[in-house]
Amino acid sequence: MSTEDISFADLMASSIHDMKNSVNIQVHELESIAAQIKEKVDATAFQSLVSVIAQAHRVDANLIQLLGLYKFGKSIYPLDITEHPVAEVIADAVLQKSSVLALKGITIKVDCSDDCCWYFDRDLVTGVLLNAMNNAYNYTQDKIRIAASIEAGFLMLRVEDNGRGYPTHMLLGSGVDANKGVNFSSGSTGLGFYFSSQVAQLHQNQGQSGSLTIENGGAYGGGCFVVRLP
Repeated sequence: MSTEDISFADLMASSIHDMKNSVNIQVHELESIAAQIKEKVDATAFQSLVSVIAQAHRVDANLIQLLGLYKFGKSIYPLDITEHPVAEVIADAVLQKSSVLALKGITIKVDCSDDCCWYFDRDLVTGVLLNAMNNAYNYTQDKIRIAASIEAGFLMLRVEDNGRGYPTHMLLGSGVDANKGVNFSSGSTGLGFYFSSQVAQLHQNQGQSGSLTIENGGAYGGGCFVVRLP
């Protein structure tokens, strides 16, 4: 392949992949260090390290989302919609975040019946759940709830926390404004919402598409991240 055949987007995707691998190694090393020093340092210092680990998880997730969006844009993502036990998929996602949740002292509750099954791309939906948990454990006080149910022909996935909830300007009745741009005061790009919204919309059945909404309330009265898949 000649240099002319390599687009800027392809180069960025390759670089993002390398960065993702590097960040993933750093996350595991930081978690190992945290486990070793937990009882040896003061609480404030330990919580500072935990905050760094949580942000590293967030960076890792963002890089994975960027790679996914690159593949969506190139129409090269191998979408694989098959039937899966929802409780098992949720359990896998929770397991991936178990270390940082434990370090932050966050309890997580799952409400999903063992016989709940649905058709979706497992890797993409797992990514959506991980993104929702990344948001939740940054804003919750100490609790996260993941609930799944089938309602009116849709699989409803809810990730709720007991934090202060989403600010008013982010709440939209018809869904998440994925094109709102960058908030330079907070550093938010909306990448996670955009990725999750795109994943939901890729799931289509009988003329209906999936959707993402955010709201406040739920079982804990905080933020609620809600995905509907047809």
